[in-house]
Amino acid sequence: MLPAARSASGPTMSSWRAPMTWPTGLARLWKRSLQFRTVLITTALAAITITVACLWMAVSIQDGLFNQRNAEVQEYAARAVEDAQQTLDASDVAGSRAQMQSLWSAVREDMARLAGTDQIAAFRIGHDSVPLAPTDFGRGGFAAEAVSPGLQERVESQATQWWQSIALTDAHGQPVPGIIVGQQLNVPNIGPYAIYMAYDLAEQAETLRLVQGTLWGSGIAMVLIVVAILWVVVRSLAAPIIEASASSARIAQGDLKVRIPVHGEDELATLGRSFNAMADSIESQIQELAELSLVQQRFVSDVSHELRTPLTTIKLASTMLNDRRDEFDAMTARTTELLSTQVARFEELLTDLLEISRYDAGSVQLELEPTSLAHLAEDVIESMRQVADQHGTELRFVAPGGYAPVEMDARRVRRILRNLLGNAIEHGEGRPIVITVDSNPSAVAVGVRDYGMGMRPEDAERVFDRFWRADPSRKRTLGGTGLGLSIAIGDAKLHGGTLGVWSEVGVGTNFVLALPRRPRAEGDLRPAEIDSPVPLEPSDDALHHALGLTQPILTMDLAETDELTDIGEVRDLREVDGLTHRPAREKEAE
Repeated sequence: MLPAARSASGPTMSSWRAPMTWPTGLARLWKRSLQFRTVLITTALAAITITVACLWMAVSIQDGLFNQRNAEVQEYAARAVEDAQQTLDASDVAGSRAQMQSLWSAVREDMARLAGTDQIAAFRIGHDSVPLAPTDFGRGGFAAEAVSPGLQERVESQATQWWQSIALTDAHGQPVPGIIVGQQLNVPNIGPYAIYMAYDLAEQAETLRLVQGTLWGSGIAMVLIVVAILWVVVRSLAAPIIEASASSARIAQGDLKVRIPVHGEDELATLGRSFNAMADSIESQIQELAELSLVQQRFVSDVSHELRTPLTTIKLASTMLNDRRDEFDAMTARTTELLSTQVARFEELLTDLLEISRYDAGSVQLELEPTSLAHLAEDVIESMRQVADQHGTELRFVAPGGYAPVEMDARRVRRILRNLLGNAIEHGEGRPIVITVDSNPSAVAVGVRDYGMGMRPEDAERVFDRFWRADPSRKRTLGGTGLGLSIAIGDAKLHGGTLGVWSEVGVGTNFVLALPRRPRAEGDLRPAEIDSPVPLEPSDDALHHALGLTQPILTMDLAETDELTDIGEVRDLREVDGLTHRPAREKEAE
Protein backbone atom coordinates (compact mmCIF):
# COMPACT_ATOMS: atom_id res chain seq x y z
CA MET A 1 0.00 0.00 0.00
CA LEU A 2 2.73 2.47 0.95
CA PRO A 3 4.93 1.90 -2.12
CA ALA A 4 1.95 2.53 -4.33
CA ALA A 5 1.29 5.79 -2.54
CA ARG A 6 4.90 6.88 -2.94
CA SER A 7 4.98 6.07 -6.63
CA ALA A 8 1.86 8.14 -7.11
CA SER A 9 3.31 11.11 -5.28
CA GLY A 10 6.51 11.45 -7.22
CA PRO A 11 8.39 10.45 -10.36
CA THR A 12 9.50 6.87 -10.85
CA MET A 13 13.11 5.74 -10.91
CA SER A 14 13.10 5.45 -14.69
CA SER A 15 12.19 9.12 -15.00
CA TRP A 16 15.44 10.12 -13.20
CA ARG A 17 17.68 8.39 -15.72
CA ALA A 18 17.48 11.27 -18.18
CA PRO A 19 19.07 14.45 -16.73
CA MET A 20 16.75 16.60 -18.84
CA THR A 21 13.79 15.39 -16.75
CA TRP A 22 15.34 16.30 -13.39
CA PRO A 23 13.87 19.84 -13.12
CA THR A 24 10.40 18.51 -13.92
CA GLY A 25 10.82 15.64 -11.47
CA LEU A 26 12.00 17.96 -8.70
CA ALA A 27 9.10 20.33 -9.35
CA ARG A 28 6.67 17.41 -9.18
CA LEU A 29 8.25 16.20 -5.94
CA TRP A 30 8.03 19.72 -4.48
CA LYS A 31 4.30 19.88 -5.23
CA ARG A 32 3.34 16.36 -4.21
CA SER A 33 5.69 15.28 -1.41
CA LEU A 34 5.44 16.84 2.05
CA GLN A 35 8.50 14.85 3.16
CA PHE A 36 10.60 16.21 0.31
CA ARG A 37 9.57 19.82 0.99
CA THR A 38 10.16 19.51 4.74
CA VAL A 39 13.55 17.83 4.40
CA LEU A 40 14.69 20.22 1.66
CA ILE A 41 13.63 23.39 3.49
CA THR A 42 15.11 22.22 6.80
CA THR A 43 18.34 21.12 5.12
CA ALA A 44 18.67 24.47 3.38
CA LEU A 45 18.04 26.42 6.58
CA ALA A 46 20.42 24.19 8.58
CA ALA A 47 23.10 24.49 5.90
CA ILE A 48 22.77 28.28 5.83
CA THR A 49 22.88 28.52 9.62
CA ILE A 50 25.90 26.23 9.96
CA THR A 51 27.69 27.98 7.08
CA VAL A 52 27.20 31.38 8.69
CA ALA A 53 28.39 30.01 12.04
CA CYS A 54 31.46 28.39 10.46
CA LEU A 55 32.31 31.57 8.55
CA TRP A 56 31.95 33.66 11.68
CA MET A 57 34.15 31.29 13.71
CA ALA A 58 36.72 31.06 10.91
CA VAL A 59 36.96 34.83 10.63
CA SER A 60 37.12 35.22 14.41
CA ILE A 61 39.88 32.63 14.70
CA GLN A 62 41.76 34.19 11.80
CA ASP A 63 41.56 37.63 13.39
CA GLY A 64 42.58 36.21 16.76
CA LEU A 65 45.62 34.42 15.34
CA PHE A 66 46.69 37.48 13.37
CA ASN A 67 46.21 39.93 16.24
CA GLN A 68 48.06 37.63 18.62
CA ARG A 69 50.97 37.20 16.21
CA ASN A 70 50.98 40.90 15.38
CA ALA A 71 51.22 41.85 19.05
CA GLU A 72 54.06 39.36 19.54
CA VAL A 73 56.15 40.59 16.60
CA GLN A 74 55.66 44.24 17.61
CA GLU A 75 56.79 43.38 21.11
CA TYR A 76 59.82 41.46 19.78
CA ALA A 77 60.73 44.26 17.38
CA ALA A 78 60.37 46.98 20.04
CA ARG A 79 62.50 45.01 22.49
CA ALA A 80 65.19 44.42 19.88
CA VAL A 81 65.35 48.07 18.86
CA GLU A 82 65.29 49.22 22.47
CA ASP A 83 68.19 46.91 23.34
CA ALA A 84 70.12 48.07 20.27
CA GLN A 85 69.51 51.70 21.23
CA GLN A 86 70.84 51.09 24.74
CA THR A 87 73.94 49.39 23.33
CA LEU A 88 74.64 52.29 20.97
CA ASP A 89 74.06 54.90 23.66
CA ALA A 90 76.50 53.17 26.06
CA SER A 91 79.30 52.75 23.51
CA ASP A 92 82.07 55.24 22.74
CA VAL A 93 83.67 54.60 19.36
CA ALA A 94 85.87 57.75 19.69
CA GLY A 95 85.85 58.50 15.99
CA SER A 96 87.19 55.13 14.89
CA ARG A 97 85.40 53.80 11.79
CA ALA A 98 86.57 50.20 12.50
CA GLN A 99 85.14 50.32 15.99
CA MET A 100 81.86 51.70 14.57
CA GLN A 101 81.59 48.87 12.07
CA SER A 102 82.36 46.31 14.77
CA LEU A 103 79.74 47.87 17.04
CA TRP A 104 77.20 47.96 14.19
CA SER A 105 77.76 44.27 13.46
CA ALA A 106 77.25 43.40 17.14
CA VAL A 107 74.06 45.45 17.26
CA ARG A 108 72.77 43.73 14.13
CA GLU A 109 73.37 40.27 15.62
CA ASP A 110 71.73 41.22 18.88
CA MET A 111 68.66 42.61 17.09
CA ALA A 112 68.31 39.40 15.07
CA ARG A 113 68.57 37.33 18.24
CA LEU A 114 66.11 39.40 20.25
CA ALA A 115 63.66 40.05 17.39
CA GLY A 116 63.28 36.34 16.60
CA THR A 117 63.69 36.81 12.85
CA ASP A 118 66.59 36.78 10.39
CA GLN A 119 64.86 39.14 7.95
CA ILE A 120 66.15 42.51 9.18
CA ALA A 121 67.12 45.57 7.17
CA ALA A 122 68.51 48.99 8.18
CA PHE A 123 68.55 52.11 6.00
CA ARG A 124 70.03 55.47 6.98
CA ILE A 125 67.54 58.35 7.04
CA GLY A 126 68.89 61.40 5.27
CA HIS A 127 71.35 61.95 2.46
CA ASP A 128 74.09 64.08 4.14
CA SER A 129 77.54 62.49 4.14
CA VAL A 130 78.90 61.31 7.50
CA PRO A 131 82.33 59.52 7.42
CA LEU A 132 81.62 57.26 10.42
CA ALA A 133 78.04 56.35 9.33
CA PRO A 134 77.54 52.56 9.24
CA THR A 135 76.49 51.09 5.94
CA ASP A 136 72.92 49.99 5.22
CA PHE A 137 72.32 46.26 5.39
CA GLY A 138 69.72 43.61 4.58
CA ARG A 139 69.73 40.35 6.47
CA GLY A 140 67.98 37.06 5.63
CA GLY A 141 67.15 37.98 2.06
CA PHE A 142 65.33 41.15 3.08
CA ALA A 143 65.54 43.69 0.25
CA ALA A 144 64.58 47.34 0.21
CA GLU A 145 61.89 46.61 -2.40
CA ALA A 146 59.87 44.76 0.23
CA VAL A 147 59.17 48.00 2.07
CA SER A 148 56.25 49.94 0.63
CA PRO A 149 56.66 53.69 0.09
CA GLY A 150 53.86 54.44 2.55
CA LEU A 151 55.47 52.48 5.36
CA GLN A 152 58.87 53.96 4.57
CA GLU A 153 57.48 57.49 4.67
CA ARG A 154 55.77 56.95 8.03
CA VAL A 155 58.81 55.33 9.66
CA GLU A 156 61.17 58.07 8.45
CA SER A 157 58.83 60.89 9.44
CA GLN A 158 57.76 59.72 12.92
CA ALA A 159 59.82 58.09 15.66
CA THR A 160 57.13 55.50 16.49
CA GLN A 161 56.64 51.88 15.59
CA TRP A 162 54.67 51.04 12.41
CA TRP A 163 53.60 47.72 10.87
CA GLN A 164 52.11 46.47 7.65
CA SER A 165 50.81 43.14 6.26
CA ILE A 166 52.82 41.90 3.30
CA ALA A 167 53.33 38.76 1.27
CA LEU A 168 56.65 37.03 1.88
CA THR A 169 58.36 34.11 0.17
CA ASP A 170 59.32 30.96 2.03
CA ALA A 171 62.34 28.75 1.43
CA HIS A 172 60.51 26.89 -1.36
CA GLY A 173 59.60 30.08 -3.20
CA GLN A 174 55.93 29.89 -2.18
CA PRO A 175 54.14 33.05 -1.05
CA VAL A 176 53.18 33.18 2.62
CA PRO A 177 51.47 35.93 4.62
CA GLY A 178 53.71 38.11 6.77
CA ILE A 179 54.10 41.29 8.80
CA ILE A 180 56.80 43.93 8.46
CA VAL A 181 57.54 46.19 11.44
CA GLY A 182 59.41 49.47 11.06
CA GLN A 183 60.98 51.73 13.71
CA GLN A 184 63.76 54.34 13.98
CA LEU A 185 67.12 53.58 15.62
CA ASN A 186 69.24 56.61 16.53
CA VAL A 187 73.02 56.16 16.15
CA PRO A 188 74.86 58.77 18.31
CA ASN A 189 76.78 61.44 16.40
CA ILE A 190 75.51 59.99 13.08
CA GLY A 191 71.71 60.16 12.93
CA PRO A 192 68.60 57.96 12.71
CA TYR A 193 68.30 54.68 10.85
CA ALA A 194 65.06 52.98 9.74
CA ILE A 195 65.02 49.42 11.03
CA TYR A 196 62.60 46.96 9.31
CA MET A 197 61.92 43.46 10.61
CA ALA A 198 59.84 40.95 8.62
CA TYR A 199 57.96 38.04 10.21
CA ASP A 200 56.18 35.29 8.30
CA LEU A 201 52.81 33.87 9.44
CA ALA A 202 53.31 30.37 8.01
CA GLU A 203 52.66 28.69 11.33
CA GLN A 204 49.50 30.71 11.92
CA ALA A 205 48.34 30.01 8.33
CA GLU A 206 48.80 26.28 8.86
CA THR A 207 46.89 26.48 12.13
CA LEU A 208 44.13 28.46 10.40
CA ARG A 209 43.87 25.89 7.61
CA LEU A 210 43.61 23.10 10.16
CA VAL A 211 40.94 24.96 12.11
CA GLN A 212 38.96 25.85 8.98
CA GLY A 213 39.12 22.27 7.72
CA THR A 214 37.87 21.06 11.09
CA LEU A 215 35.09 23.65 11.08
CA TRP A 216 33.88 22.86 7.56
CA GLY A 217 34.13 19.13 8.14
CA SER A 218 32.16 19.47 11.35
CA GLY A 219 29.61 21.69 9.61
CA ILE A 220 29.04 19.19 6.81
CA ALA A 221 28.79 16.38 9.34
CA MET A 222 26.26 18.40 11.35
CA VAL A 223 24.15 19.05 8.23
CA LEU A 224 24.15 15.35 7.38
CA ILE A 225 23.23 14.45 10.95
CA VAL A 226 20.41 17.01 10.94
CA VAL A 227 19.12 15.65 7.61
CA ALA A 228 19.28 12.05 8.88
CA ILE A 229 17.48 12.91 12.11
CA LEU A 230 14.90 15.00 10.25
CA TRP A 231 14.33 12.24 7.69
CA VAL A 232 13.70 9.69 10.45
CA VAL A 233 11.34 12.05 12.29
CA VAL A 234 9.44 13.18 9.19
CA ARG A 235 9.20 9.61 7.93
CA SER A 236 7.77 8.44 11.24
CA LEU A 237 5.24 11.29 11.15
CA ALA A 238 4.44 11.10 7.43
CA ALA A 239 4.08 7.32 7.20
CA PRO A 240 0.69 7.31 8.99
CA ILE A 241 -0.46 10.24 6.86
CA ILE A 242 0.58 8.45 3.68
CA GLU A 243 -1.17 5.31 4.88
CA ALA A 244 -4.31 7.31 5.68
CA SER A 245 -4.18 8.93 2.23
CA ALA A 246 -3.80 5.56 0.50
CA SER A 247 -6.61 4.11 2.61
CA SER A 248 -8.85 7.06 1.73
CA ALA A 249 -8.12 6.49 -1.97
CA ARG A 250 -9.02 2.81 -1.64
CA ILE A 251 -12.25 3.69 0.17
CA ALA A 252 -13.06 6.18 -2.60
CA GLN A 253 -12.55 3.34 -5.11
CA GLY A 254 -15.11 1.22 -3.27
CA ASP A 255 -12.99 -0.88 -0.91
CA LEU A 256 -14.93 -0.16 2.28
CA LYS A 257 -13.08 -2.78 4.36
CA VAL A 258 -9.84 -0.78 4.53
CA ARG A 259 -8.74 0.25 8.03
CA ILE A 260 -5.61 1.86 9.48
CA PRO A 261 -3.63 -0.10 12.10
CA VAL A 262 -3.51 1.87 15.36
CA HIS A 263 -0.56 1.70 17.78
CA GLY A 264 -0.18 3.69 20.99
CA GLU A 265 -2.14 6.58 22.46
CA ASP A 266 -0.55 9.62 20.78
CA GLU A 267 -2.07 12.08 18.32
CA LEU A 268 -1.40 9.84 15.32
CA ALA A 269 -3.15 6.96 17.06
CA THR A 270 -6.10 9.26 17.72
CA LEU A 271 -6.12 10.21 14.04
CA GLY A 272 -6.10 6.52 13.08
CA ARG A 273 -8.98 5.70 15.40
CA SER A 274 -10.98 8.67 14.09
CA PHE A 275 -10.32 7.59 10.52
CA ASN A 276 -11.42 4.01 11.26
CA ALA A 277 -14.57 5.27 12.97
CA MET A 278 -15.34 7.42 9.95
CA ALA A 279 -14.74 4.45 7.63
CA ASP A 280 -17.06 2.30 9.75
CA SER A 281 -19.76 4.97 9.59
CA ILE A 282 -19.36 5.38 5.83
CA GLU A 283 -19.48 1.62 5.28
CA SER A 284 -22.60 1.31 7.42
CA GLN A 285 -24.38 4.17 5.67
CA ILE A 286 -23.40 2.96 2.21
CA GLN A 287 -24.63 -0.53 3.05
CA GLU A 288 -27.92 0.93 4.25
CA LEU A 289 -28.22 3.02 1.11
CA ALA A 290 -27.34 0.01 -1.05
CA GLU A 291 -29.97 -2.09 0.67
CA LEU A 292 -32.52 0.70 0.33
CA SER A 293 -31.61 1.15 -3.33
CA LEU A 294 -31.90 -2.60 -3.89
CA VAL A 295 -35.30 -2.64 -2.26
CA GLN A 296 -36.35 0.31 -4.41
CA GLN A 297 -35.07 -1.36 -7.56
CA ARG A 298 -36.86 -4.59 -6.72
CA PHE A 299 -40.02 -2.67 -5.92
CA VAL A 300 -39.97 -0.81 -9.25
CA SER A 301 -39.14 -3.97 -11.16
CA ASP A 302 -41.74 -6.10 -9.35
CA VAL A 303 -44.45 -3.47 -9.65
CA SER A 304 -43.68 -2.99 -13.34
CA HIS A 305 -43.86 -6.71 -13.96
CA GLU A 306 -47.00 -7.16 -11.88
CA LEU A 307 -48.74 -4.29 -13.67
CA ARG A 308 -48.12 -5.82 -17.07
CA THR A 309 -50.78 -8.52 -16.62
CA PRO A 310 -53.68 -6.20 -15.72
CA LEU A 311 -52.38 -3.64 -18.20
CA THR A 312 -52.51 -6.21 -20.98
CA THR A 313 -56.14 -6.97 -20.12
CA ILE A 314 -56.99 -3.26 -19.94
CA LYS A 315 -55.22 -2.65 -23.24
CA LEU A 316 -57.20 -5.41 -24.96
CA ALA A 317 -60.44 -4.01 -23.62
CA SER A 318 -59.54 -0.42 -24.54
CA THR A 319 -58.47 -1.48 -28.02
CA MET A 320 -61.75 -3.33 -28.55
CA LEU A 321 -63.74 -0.34 -27.32
CA ASN A 322 -61.67 2.07 -29.42
CA ASP A 323 -62.25 -0.01 -32.54
CA ARG A 324 -66.02 0.25 -31.99
CA ARG A 325 -66.10 3.91 -30.92
CA ASP A 326 -68.11 4.84 -34.05
CA GLU A 327 -71.07 2.96 -32.57
CA PHE A 328 -71.04 5.12 -29.42
CA ASP A 329 -72.27 8.63 -28.85
CA ALA A 330 -69.79 11.50 -29.08
CA MET A 331 -69.01 11.68 -25.36
CA THR A 332 -68.46 7.93 -25.01
CA ALA A 333 -66.40 7.80 -28.20
CA ARG A 334 -64.12 10.59 -26.95
CA THR A 335 -63.78 8.83 -23.61
CA THR A 336 -62.88 5.59 -25.34
CA GLU A 337 -60.25 7.37 -27.44
CA LEU A 338 -58.70 9.02 -24.38
CA LEU A 339 -58.69 5.68 -22.55
CA SER A 340 -56.82 3.99 -25.40
CA THR A 341 -54.28 6.85 -25.58
CA GLN A 342 -53.56 6.84 -21.84
CA VAL A 343 -53.29 3.05 -21.72
CA ALA A 344 -50.68 3.24 -24.49
CA ARG A 345 -48.83 5.90 -22.54
CA PHE A 346 -49.09 3.78 -19.38
CA GLU A 347 -47.54 0.87 -21.27
CA GLU A 348 -44.71 3.11 -22.46
CA LEU A 349 -44.14 4.28 -18.87
CA LEU A 350 -43.91 0.69 -17.66
CA THR A 351 -41.42 -0.10 -20.41
CA ASP A 352 -39.26 2.85 -19.41
CA LEU A 353 -39.46 1.93 -15.73
CA LEU A 354 -38.31 -1.59 -16.52
CA GLU A 355 -35.43 -0.19 -18.54
CA ILE A 356 -34.45 2.14 -15.70
CA SER A 357 -34.57 -0.74 -13.24
CA ARG A 358 -32.22 -2.71 -15.50
CA TYR A 359 -29.77 0.20 -15.49
CA ASP A 360 -29.98 0.47 -11.70
CA ALA A 361 -29.37 -3.25 -11.37
CA GLY A 362 -26.46 -3.16 -13.84
CA SER A 363 -27.98 -5.87 -16.01
CA VAL A 364 -28.06 -3.97 -19.32
CA GLN A 365 -26.14 -5.56 -22.18
CA LEU A 366 -25.23 -4.05 -25.54
CA GLU A 367 -25.90 -5.80 -28.83
CA LEU A 368 -23.13 -4.30 -30.94
CA GLU A 369 -23.17 -4.36 -34.73
CA PRO A 370 -21.46 -2.25 -37.42
CA THR A 371 -23.83 0.64 -38.12
CA SER A 372 -23.54 3.89 -40.05
CA LEU A 373 -24.59 6.72 -37.75
CA ALA A 374 -25.47 8.96 -40.72
CA HIS A 375 -27.80 6.35 -42.26
CA LEU A 376 -29.34 5.59 -38.87
CA ALA A 377 -30.00 9.30 -38.32
CA GLU A 378 -31.64 9.55 -41.78
CA ASP A 379 -33.97 6.66 -40.89
CA VAL A 380 -34.95 8.30 -37.59
CA ILE A 381 -35.57 11.63 -39.33
CA GLU A 382 -37.86 9.99 -41.88
CA SER A 383 -39.77 8.20 -39.13
CA MET A 384 -40.26 11.51 -37.28
CA ARG A 385 -41.02 13.68 -40.31
CA GLN A 386 -44.80 13.21 -40.08
CA VAL A 387 -44.78 14.31 -36.45
CA ALA A 388 -42.60 17.31 -37.38
CA ASP A 389 -45.01 18.27 -40.18
CA GLN A 390 -47.92 18.18 -37.75
CA HIS A 391 -46.07 20.76 -35.64
CA GLY A 392 -45.05 22.85 -38.62
CA THR A 393 -41.38 22.05 -38.03
CA GLU A 394 -38.84 21.55 -40.81
CA LEU A 395 -36.13 18.92 -40.26
CA ARG A 396 -32.80 19.72 -41.93
CA PHE A 397 -30.08 17.09 -42.14
CA VAL A 398 -26.37 18.01 -42.44
CA ALA A 399 -23.89 15.11 -42.60
CA PRO A 400 -20.30 15.92 -43.67
CA GLY A 401 -19.18 12.63 -42.08
CA GLY A 402 -20.30 9.65 -40.05
CA TYR A 403 -21.02 7.25 -42.92
CA ALA A 404 -18.40 4.62 -42.01
CA PRO A 405 -19.82 1.78 -39.90
CA VAL A 406 -19.10 1.92 -36.16
CA GLU A 407 -19.76 -0.76 -33.55
CA MET A 408 -22.92 0.31 -31.69
CA ASP A 409 -26.25 -0.95 -30.42
CA ALA A 410 -28.43 0.42 -33.19
CA ARG A 411 -31.68 -0.02 -31.24
CA ARG A 412 -30.46 2.06 -28.32
CA VAL A 413 -28.88 4.78 -30.49
CA ARG A 414 -32.09 4.99 -32.50
CA ARG A 415 -34.02 5.40 -29.25
CA ILE A 416 -31.69 8.25 -28.21
CA LEU A 417 -32.18 10.08 -31.52
CA ARG A 418 -35.97 9.63 -31.48
CA ASN A 419 -36.06 11.06 -27.97
CA LEU A 420 -33.86 14.05 -28.88
CA LEU A 421 -35.87 14.76 -32.03
CA GLY A 422 -39.16 14.45 -30.14
CA ASN A 423 -38.00 16.96 -27.52
CA ALA A 424 -36.71 19.32 -30.22
CA ILE A 425 -40.03 19.17 -32.10
CA GLU A 426 -42.04 19.71 -28.91
CA HIS A 427 -39.94 22.64 -27.66
CA GLY A 428 -38.76 24.09 -30.98
CA GLU A 429 -41.68 26.56 -31.37
CA GLY A 430 -42.25 25.37 -34.95
CA ARG A 431 -38.82 26.55 -36.08
CA PRO A 432 -36.40 24.48 -38.20
CA ILE A 433 -34.41 21.72 -36.50
CA VAL A 434 -30.89 20.94 -37.73
CA ILE A 435 -29.52 17.41 -37.31
CA THR A 436 -25.72 17.28 -37.83
CA VAL A 437 -23.66 14.09 -38.17
CA ASP A 438 -19.87 14.18 -38.38
CA SER A 439 -16.85 12.06 -37.51
CA ASN A 440 -13.14 12.22 -36.76
CA PRO A 441 -10.48 9.50 -36.33
CA SER A 442 -11.61 8.72 -32.76
CA ALA A 443 -15.38 9.29 -32.62
CA VAL A 444 -18.66 9.86 -34.43
CA ALA A 445 -21.26 12.32 -33.23
CA VAL A 446 -24.74 13.61 -33.96
CA GLY A 447 -26.14 16.95 -32.87
CA VAL A 448 -29.82 17.94 -32.66
CA ARG A 449 -30.22 21.73 -32.69
CA ASP A 450 -33.53 23.55 -32.23
CA TYR A 451 -34.21 27.29 -32.14
CA GLY A 452 -36.96 27.33 -29.53
CA MET A 453 -37.17 29.12 -26.20
CA GLY A 454 -34.17 27.29 -24.75
CA MET A 455 -33.37 26.81 -21.06
CA ARG A 456 -31.60 28.59 -18.26
CA PRO A 457 -28.20 27.18 -17.17
CA GLU A 458 -29.63 25.78 -13.93
CA ASP A 459 -32.36 24.02 -15.91
CA ALA A 460 -29.89 22.59 -18.42
CA GLU A 461 -27.92 21.01 -15.55
CA ARG A 462 -31.02 19.02 -14.48
CA VAL A 463 -32.36 18.09 -17.89
CA PHE A 464 -31.20 14.45 -17.52
CA ASP A 465 -32.84 13.97 -14.10
CA ARG A 466 -35.69 11.51 -13.91
CA PHE A 467 -39.21 12.96 -14.23
CA TRP A 468 -37.82 16.51 -14.27
CA ARG A 469 -39.42 19.20 -16.45
CA ALA A 470 -38.15 22.73 -17.05
CA ASP A 471 -41.75 24.02 -17.22
CA PRO A 472 -44.10 21.80 -15.16
CA SER A 473 -47.14 23.74 -16.36
CA ARG A 474 -46.42 22.98 -20.01
CA LYS A 475 -48.44 20.17 -21.56
CA ARG A 476 -46.66 17.31 -23.33
CA THR A 477 -47.80 17.32 -26.95
CA LEU A 478 -45.94 14.13 -27.85
CA GLY A 479 -46.69 12.13 -24.74
CA GLY A 480 -43.50 10.95 -23.07
CA THR A 481 -42.84 9.61 -19.60
CA GLY A 482 -40.19 11.97 -18.21
CA LEU A 483 -37.58 9.19 -18.35
CA GLY A 484 -36.48 9.52 -21.96
CA LEU A 485 -33.38 11.67 -21.40
CA SER A 486 -32.36 9.66 -18.33
CA ILE A 487 -32.47 6.48 -20.41
CA ALA A 488 -30.72 8.27 -23.29
CA ILE A 489 -27.73 9.34 -21.22
CA GLY A 490 -27.58 5.83 -19.75
CA ASP A 491 -27.44 4.39 -23.28
CA ALA A 492 -24.70 6.86 -24.21
CA LYS A 493 -22.57 5.97 -21.19
CA LEU A 494 -23.14 2.28 -21.84
CA HIS A 495 -21.44 2.77 -25.23
CA GLY A 496 -18.56 4.63 -23.55
CA GLY A 497 -19.82 7.85 -25.15
CA THR A 498 -21.19 11.17 -23.95
CA LEU A 499 -24.48 13.04 -24.25
CA GLY A 500 -24.20 16.75 -23.61
CA VAL A 501 -26.55 19.70 -23.78
CA TRP A 502 -26.11 23.40 -24.51
CA SER A 503 -28.98 25.82 -24.17
CA GLU A 504 -29.62 29.54 -24.03
CA VAL A 505 -32.90 31.29 -23.33
CA GLY A 506 -34.38 32.73 -26.51
CA VAL A 507 -31.72 31.12 -28.71
CA GLY A 508 -32.43 27.39 -28.53
CA THR A 509 -30.97 24.08 -27.42
CA ASN A 510 -28.34 21.75 -28.82
CA PHE A 511 -27.90 18.09 -27.77
CA VAL A 512 -24.75 16.27 -28.93
CA LEU A 513 -24.31 12.50 -28.77
CA ALA A 514 -20.68 11.37 -29.25
CA LEU A 515 -19.70 7.69 -29.57
CA PRO A 516 -16.17 6.28 -29.71
CA ARG A 517 -15.15 4.34 -32.81
CA ARG A 518 -13.80 1.57 -30.61
CA PRO A 519 -16.22 0.17 -28.02
CA ARG A 520 -15.20 0.40 -24.38
CA ALA A 521 -13.72 -2.72 -22.82
CA GLU A 522 -16.06 -4.72 -20.63
CA GLY A 523 -15.81 -3.65 -17.00
CA ASP A 524 -14.19 -0.29 -17.84
CA LEU A 525 -16.10 2.26 -15.75
CA ARG A 526 -13.83 5.25 -16.28
CA PRO A 527 -15.49 8.50 -17.40
CA ALA A 528 -15.46 8.93 -21.15
CA GLU A 529 -13.10 11.51 -22.66
CA ILE A 530 -14.11 11.92 -26.30
CA ASP A 531 -13.07 14.57 -28.79
CA SER A 532 -16.49 15.16 -30.34
CA PRO A 533 -16.45 16.15 -34.04
CA VAL A 534 -19.71 18.08 -33.47
CA PRO A 535 -19.19 21.01 -31.07
CA LEU A 536 -21.55 21.23 -28.13
CA GLU A 537 -21.81 25.02 -28.28
CA PRO A 538 -22.77 25.86 -31.86
CA SER A 539 -21.51 28.81 -33.84
CA ASP A 540 -24.73 29.99 -35.46
CA ASP A 541 -23.67 32.98 -37.54
CA ALA A 542 -22.59 31.03 -40.62
CA LEU A 543 -25.41 28.51 -40.11
CA HIS A 544 -28.05 31.24 -40.03
CA HIS A 545 -26.90 32.61 -43.38
CA ALA A 546 -26.56 29.16 -44.95
CA LEU A 547 -29.93 27.78 -43.83
CA GLY A 548 -31.93 30.98 -43.51
CA LEU A 549 -32.89 30.38 -39.88
CA THR A 550 -35.02 32.74 -37.85
CA GLN A 551 -33.88 35.33 -35.36
CA PRO A 552 -33.71 34.65 -31.60
CA ILE A 553 -37.01 34.66 -29.74
CA LEU A 554 -37.81 37.78 -27.75
CA THR A 555 -37.90 37.00 -24.04
CA MET A 556 -40.04 39.44 -22.06
CA ASP A 557 -40.18 39.92 -18.34
CA LEU A 558 -43.67 39.38 -16.96
CA ALA A 559 -43.49 42.80 -15.33
CA GLU A 560 -43.32 44.36 -18.79
CA THR A 561 -46.64 42.75 -19.77
CA ASP A 562 -48.66 43.89 -16.75
CA GLU A 563 -50.33 46.60 -18.77
CA LEU A 564 -51.34 44.17 -21.55
CA THR A 565 -54.72 42.83 -20.50
CA ASP A 566 -55.21 40.46 -23.40
CA ILE A 567 -52.94 37.53 -24.16
CA GLY A 568 -53.64 38.19 -27.79
CA GLU A 569 -51.98 41.60 -27.43
CA VAL A 570 -48.75 39.96 -26.24
CA ARG A 571 -48.83 37.56 -29.20
CA ASP A 572 -49.50 40.41 -31.61
CA LEU A 573 -46.62 42.44 -30.10
CA ARG A 574 -44.18 39.58 -30.62
CA GLU A 575 -45.36 39.01 -34.18
CA VAL A 576 -45.15 42.69 -35.10
CA ASP A 577 -41.52 42.81 -33.92
CA GLY A 578 -40.79 39.92 -36.25
CA LEU A 579 -39.02 38.05 -33.48
CA THR A 580 -41.03 34.82 -33.47
CA HIS A 581 -42.02 32.06 -35.81
CA ARG A 582 -45.59 30.98 -35.06
CA PRO A 583 -46.31 27.26 -34.91
CA ALA A 584 -48.24 25.78 -37.79
CA ARG A 585 -51.23 24.93 -35.59
CA GLU A 586 -51.74 28.69 -34.90
CA LYS A 587 -51.61 29.38 -38.63
CA GLU A 588 -54.22 26.67 -39.26
CA ALA A 589 -56.45 28.14 -36.54
CA GLU A 590 -56.38 31.46 -38.34
